[in-house]
Amino acid sequence: MRIRAVYPGSFDPVTNGHIDLIQRSAQVFGEVIVAILENTEKTPLFTLEERKEMLGEAVGRLKNVSVVSFRGLLVDFAQQIGASVIIRGIRAVSDYEYELQMALMNRRLSSTVETVFMIPAEAYSYLSSRLVKEISAFGGSVKGLVPRQVEKRLAAKYKNYPKSS
Repeated sequence: MRIRAVYPGSFDPVTNGHIDLIQRSAQVFGEVIVAILENTEKTPLFTLEERKEMLGEAVGRLKNVSVVSFRGLLVDFAQQIGASVIIRGIRAVSDYEYELQMALMNRRLSSTVETVFMIPAEAYSYLSSRLVKEISAFGGSVKGLVPRQVEKRLAAKYKNYPKSS
């Protein structure tokens, strides 16, 4: 049986922790759909199109992975694309508490979609898009934290940002 899984997130920007989970998910599931949430409540650093491009560049060599965007309820989207699994990454206990609440609500909304929690490689257990943006904004190095093309795009975004004194 070929299981289709969806890995949702804002990916603003995609990190090596995300890539780690995508690569390992691609080994476990027959198909992985990386789904970028269009969240109208937040103003992302990168446009939806830029995030699609960065993810596409980072995972393009994985034959069973595709990148799309969605809006609305995740379980509705999962059902629309025929995904029976939602992949969620957990880095710490604080992530687990939030993710458990979301998984239970998703189960209540749809009993046909299961949530699978994955733990990132130890090297990425502290990594978040928020931290990457903060480090980059103040001129710190994000080398090894994000794919090379993302590193370049971050530098371009923050080239005129005032650095700390």
